[in-house]
Amino acid sequence: MTSFSLPHELHGDGAHKVFAVHGWFADRSAYAGVLPDLDRTEFTYALVDLRGYGTAKDAVGAYTTQEAALDLVELADRLGWERFSVVGHSMGGAVGQRLLAVAPHRLRRLVGVSPVPASGLALPPEQWELFAAAAHEPGNRRAIIDITTGGRRPDAWLDRMVARSLAVSDQKAFRAWLDSWAGDDFHTRVEGSPVPALAVAGALDPALSADLLRGTWMTWYPRAELRELPSAGHYAMDETPLELIRVIEDFLRADEGEQA
Repeated sequence: MTSFSLPHELHGDGAHKVFAVHGWFADRSAYAGVLPDLDRTEFTYALVDLRGYGTAKDAVGAYTTQEAALDLVELADRLGWERFSVVGHSMGGAVGQRLLAVAPHRLRRLVGVSPVPASGLALPPEQWELFAAAAHEPGNRRAIIDITTGGRRPDAWLDRMVARSLAVSDQKAFRAWLDSWAGDDFHTRVEGSPVPALAVAGALDPALSADLLRGTWMTWYPRAELRELPSAGHYAMDETPLELIRVIEDFLRADEGEQA
């Protein structure tokens, strides 16, 4: 694979460097809801577009979590970030866990927001068809967003989330990413990692629930923590942005005494 630099935008000038990695349905605009209220004094956030999304929509690639983790390491090198933390949403949470395998010595802290486990996510046949066809069926994308937010969100919000997803993702890449985040099981490569790892679950999300994370994330990582947001579903950045920021940044700050 040829060298590739992930498109990104930087926010803040703090000493603690943090990558923010989006999920399957959006590009880096997934973090728009939390962006105004991030701590830019203590942290420097790099919001990235993975291959197939946003300004990397036309980028050629394998569209795998392994490839994305290596892309992040290369970007860290370009930015001069020797050590960094990662916040990953959903599929981006799986990318973050891949970093535990490819660059464990460089990772300060890991946060997964409704993270896909490193074991992948087994989907029954009818759910697999729903997800696979979402690449070209807007109605499927809408149904997935509605289900994973507890069926409680306004129609206009669901429509806006679908429109954004369609606008910022390449259809073929979107479909290819599904095979990786749902089908790849690499948990034996990261099990036992000493990196502090926070999983944030939304209580309204039946797919990536706190119970699922207790049986995966919490059993694999000795320094794991789990927080559940009562009013959030799968998209906490949009649904409960201020609560999410507080949970994430409190966790990231907990290593202030550690070497940067």
